Order: sequence, then structure tokens, then C-alpha cells
Amino acid sequence: MNKLIAILALGICFGSAYAKTPKKNDKANEGFVFTTVKENPITSIKNQNRSSTCWSFSSVGFFESELLRLGKGEFDLSEMFIVHKTMEDRAVNYVRYHGSSSFAPGGSFEDFVACYKQYGMVPQEAMPGIMYGDSMHVHNELDAVADGYVNAIAKGKFSKLTPVWKKGLSSIYDTYLGECPKEFTYKGKTYTPRTFADQVLGLNMDDYVSLTSFSHHPFYKPFIIEVEDNWRNAPGYNLPLDEFMEVMDSAVRNGYTFAWGADVSEAGFSRNGIAVCPDMEKGADLAGSDMARWLGMSKTDKVKEMTSKPMPEMTITQEMRQTGFDNWETTDDHGMMIYGLAKDQTGKEYFMVKNSWGTSGKYKGIWYVSKAFVAYKTMNILIHKDAIPAAIAKKLGL
Repeated sequence: MNKLIAILALGICFGSAYAKTPKKNDKANEGFVFTTVKENPITSIKNQNRSSTCWSFSSVGFFESELLRLGKGEFDLSEMFIVHKTMEDRAVNYVRYHGSSSFAPGGSFEDFVACYKQYGMVPQEAMPGIMYGDSMHVHNELDAVADGYVNAIAKGKFSKLTPVWKKGLSSIYDTYLGECPKEFTYKGKTYTPRTFADQVLGLNMDDYVSLTSFSHHPFYKPFIIEVEDNWRNAPGYNLPLDEFMEVMDSAVRNGYTFAWGADVSEAGFSRNGIAVCPDMEKGADLAGSDMARWLGMSKTDKVKEMTSKPMPEMTITQEMRQTGFDNWETTDDHGMMIYGLAKDQTGKEYFMVKNSWGTSGKYKGIWYVSKAFVAYKTMNILIHKDAIPAAIAKKLGL
């Protein structure tokens, strides 16, 4: 009996040990598990809701983080002040071109820079930007009304324009977003948008530059990025891809955040807080899927599987970036901001991204974006000049 018990116990022991032996790919198969490497301060995550104003939310979020980095305190600034001023400026530009340029609710990081320089800034409490009985931004009606009005002016068969058409346009944005305040009280003091920007915020827009990486223009020189929403014709400094990535990585590690413009129409940009560039050819083998099953899956199902856990990604080259831009697969699709670095359980690093789609989802409004995705799908970034490594800044003449 004792011998039998001993044998059974030994069998249980070996069985238990065998059951606990991890499979080779267990770590990768458990889904994404992230460890923060570096996290720089950000303000609260906002929700642009049904408005094409990511460019304003991301710009404002970036400069709010800059105020934190500079030791000026935490601010909640008005995205809709920038939207109101930008759309008025854009309409004037559109009319000057007789409707041959672009008038749309999208924008770029340069819109914040230009508006801050020309008009100043206001806090959120001075201009919440919702005047239509809703608690969240809903701009479909506003966009339709403004588009109809501006096109009626720009493409009308007039021999001469009256001087009041701009007032009509302003009244549309005033109705939906509220008037841009000429004066307001903040913490017991009265300011104008200009004095608030100069005396309270104290940001210098000349300290910030746009960077990009495309081979159809010379490297280390600025060029005007050819996208519709760059209607202000803002230049961006052009870097080779490896140095472009070096700037972003170095910036985060040294305490900087930056505004990030990218194309999120790629299937690898999931709605559950993950963005990767899956390598479909390697996916079948390394996922442990048999070939018949893999070939029988739809592209959507393949991408879903490959964005559910750490998987092989494509190796991104300068040529791939350029091809994506030239064939319209990479566009100025969405504005966000990058503020941190994390690594998954396999050691691969991801940028931590603050989005403006609210706090729903697994990561409460944060996206973990692989470096491969950033290398492939970044349109441009807006960053403080001091965040650029000295050797690269010298090549740019900064």
C-alpha cells in the first residue's frame, strides 16, 4: 500500500510538473501585456465625438503637456476657439482662390500655431464650444451649413463681393460654437485671448517645428507637405526614416511629448487600443495555425488575430513609406499625441499615444502603437526644437 501511494504521488508530481511546463509561445499567446518604459505627463483625455477636429484636440493636448513640462501648471484649453478661428481663416483663403483650394473641417498642427500667434488662446471655461443643446461635439450640421454658405460665396457668379460675407460666416460658427470671447475672467483676473496667451501661458510658437520623412524631396531641408489639410502651406523638415524615428524615441526618453499626425485607416490600427503592422506571410507559421485554416480566413479575421497578441511585423523601409504616400494609402488621416514608451511581454517597444476618442476601450483612451506602425504611417510630427538630438538638429540648421 505504501509503495502504491508512493508511486501514485510520484506520478502526480511528474504530471503536475509536466502540465506547468510553459509552451514556447505562451507569452505571446496570452494577449498584449505592457510594461511602461517612460511616461511623460499629459492632461485628461477628451472626446472629439462626431467632429472632424482631431487636429485641434491633438494640438491642444500637446501644448497642455508642454505647459506641464515647462512647469507652468495644468491647463484645460479650448479646442473650439482654435476651430472657430481656423475655419474663418480657411474660408477666406478658399474664397480668395474662388473655390479652387480646400475648405473642409479637417486641419493641421500648424492651425494651432498660426491661431496662437495671431489671436492668442482661451481656457475651456471661457469657450466650451457647444451651443446646440448637446453635451458632446456634433458637427455634421455645422459642417454642412458652413460648406453651403462658403461655396455659395466662393463659386457664385458675382462681379463683386460685399464686405459683410465674413460676418455671415462668423455668425454660423458663433451659433454652433459660441462667440470667441474678446474678454473673460480667469482665476479672478480679466484677460483677452492675447493677454492670456502672453501673460499666463507664455508659449513661444517659434520653438516648435514640423518634421517628416519622404524621399520625393531633399533630406535635411524643409518642404511643404502636399496634403489638402495643409492649406496654410506649412513647411516640415525632411529627415531620413532612421533619424526621424531616432528623434521620436529620444524625445520621449528625455521627457518630451509631441503631436503626431498619422494614417489610421490601416487595418492594423485597431479600435481596442493597439496599432501594429502585421506581417501576413509570417503570421500563419508563428501563430501555430495550420496553412489550410490560415488560407481559409478572411483578411479581416487574419488582421484581428494578428492584432490580438504580439506577432511578427513588417520591416518598414523608406521606400515603403514613399510608396504609401504616392499611391494615397498614407494620408493625413488623424491627429493624436505621443507621450510615452512601453514594451510588451516579448520586449518589443511601442509608443504610448493619447487619442481624442474618449476614455472607452481596454486602455481608456490610450493606444499602444508599434514602432513599425509609426515608421510606416506617420505623416508628420510637431515637436519642440530642443527635443531633437543635437547632431540631427545641426543637419537641419536648427
